[in-house]
Amino acid sequence: MRNTPPRRVVPGNERLFEETFDLIAGRRVGLITNHSGVDGSLRLTADRLHREAGTELVALFGPEHGIRGCADDGAEVPSTRDAQTGVPAYSLYGARRWPDDAMLDGVEVMLFDIQDVGARFYTYLYTMSLAMEACAARGIPFVVLDRPNPIGGEAVEGNLLDPDFASFVGLYPIPIRYGLSIGELACLFRREFVPGADLRVVEMRGWRRGFYWEDTGLPWVPPSPNMPGVDTAVVYPGMCFFEGTNISEGRGTTRPFEQVGAPFIDGDLLAGRLNSLDLPGVHFRPLHFRPAAGKYVGQTCRGVQVHVIERRGFEPVRTGFEALAMVRKLWPREFAWNLPRRGIHNFDKLAGTDRIRRAMEGGAPVSEVLASWEGDLKAFDRLRQNVLIYDP
Repeated sequence: MRNTPPRRVVPGNERLFEETFDLIAGRRVGLITNHSGVDGSLRLTADRLHREAGTELVALFGPEHGIRGCADDGAEVPSTRDAQTGVPAYSLYGARRWPDDAMLDGVEVMLFDIQDVGARFYTYLYTMSLAMEACAARGIPFVVLDRPNPIGGEAVEGNLLDPDFASFVGLYPIPIRYGLSIGELACLFRREFVPGADLRVVEMRGWRRGFYWEDTGLPWVPPSPNMPGVDTAVVYPGMCFFEGTNISEGRGTTRPFEQVGAPFIDGDLLAGRLNSLDLPGVHFRPLHFRPAAGKYVGQTCRGVQVHVIERRGFEPVRTGFEALAMVRKLWPREFAWNLPRRGIHNFDKLAGTDRIRRAMEGGAPVSEVLASWEGDLKAFDRLRQNVLIYDP
């Protein structure tokens, strides 16, 4: 007897061609996308649009890493002509972060199809919002082809960004983990920050808020070089903060953000102390690694790997801050905050405030830091209810 294959989620890009093609029929189309803009059969939306009769792809727009995902983290991407489709491929991660009038000339409708990872500091979110704003100024409809939030659409965690610390890793007062699909997030941006946008979301079929990526039945395409798998996305909202320190966050290894360390750390001691905190859903394993890129290239780093053993109980933001605070406590002389430099954002930019760093420097326990934003987080969750599209 053959097993029945699991029913998979149908993303917005598939529904565009199969059910809502009238949105682009007979129109000149711009598409903001990259290599993650694929359907359930791994067909790129850009290539499919280029071949599709009844519409015309006139321009591509690429975020960080470029249209085809070839550029490194933080590297400026030049505008060029896309080799596969032959249409202009404008960079939105170079001299400009939003499309100008010349780029939008001739575009009658703009599509957005990029996979996010559910964390506030992912730059693709602000490529979307700034493009929404530019299109609104020109009266161009903006259509988001919705995709799953790979770490679920239920939990919200972390502080709300302070607008004084706005940057391209956080433009708006949203929490670190926002619990929305990219289409729902676009609705939130329109409601609160880009009110003039003519927005349409092509909804997914079959997605539920409690799904993690593996529940969708869709293939995983790493949306950026250091997001190789869903396990990385699960820990990223908390472990990303190590980027703002002199501790390796695992870039240049096969497990970025899942392992952290430095030459001066005792991994056995760190793992033991962290495990004694009995944090929900996680276990820390001591290990050694040698980064091929990033911090401590070619040096042996000792530290821990974060093993998530129960996702629904796991609290990535709390876990990341507890791990960072423990390293500071055990190695106060060696630990340092990173100063800003090209391609690397310091801790305050990632945190969207300097209050967290100052609280840690003052010896405040992580529980106190977490408690300080509970009221704001509840207020955001009430706001979030206004844009939810999908069922639990």
